[in-house]
Amino acid sequence: MENPIIGRVWKFGDDVDTDVIIPGKYLRTKDMQVFAAHAMEGIDPEFAKKVKEGDIIVAGNNFGCGSSREQAPLALKYAGVSCVVAKSFARIFFRNAINVGLPLMEADVECQEGDEIEVDLLKGEVRVPGKEVFRGNKLPDFLLDMLTDGGLVAHRKKVQSQQNE
Repeated sequence: MENPIIGRVWKFGDDVDTDVIIPGKYLRTKDMQVFAAHAMEGIDPEFAKKVKEGDIIVAGNNFGCGSSREQAPLALKYAGVSCVVAKSFARIFFRNAINVGLPLMEADVECQEGDEIEVDLLKGEVRVPGKEVFRGNKLPDFLLDMLTDGGLVAHRKKVQSQQNE
């Protein structure tokens, strides 16, 4: 995980649910490229074609609400989204994102779609060109460690190998 994360903004509103992040009809596969090709299809059918590696989603309240599908943060991650910043997250989406290594931050950020912003997870800050620095909720160190290692499974493997040394 790079810090700070710098990327172009995609803006979404409140209550973006997992059904629009990755529609249920694509859940029968384990192919991450299928998830990536259909990311955000339920809210912006062209998103997967337009998103670029390193882009950042900025959203309103309750991002990731709905079902507890782990495929939702996976779809965003494999589509190239480097980070999601939202006023608030559905708790299960929040934890699933950490588990799969998709960085996120709770922060109320004022910006425009297409802006290039900087998300500093270590400081809990988001910088928007020409505006103030927005303070967000800094993740606890143990969650930052998981993100740095690439998610929960990668983190546990790293810890286990260190314990076996």
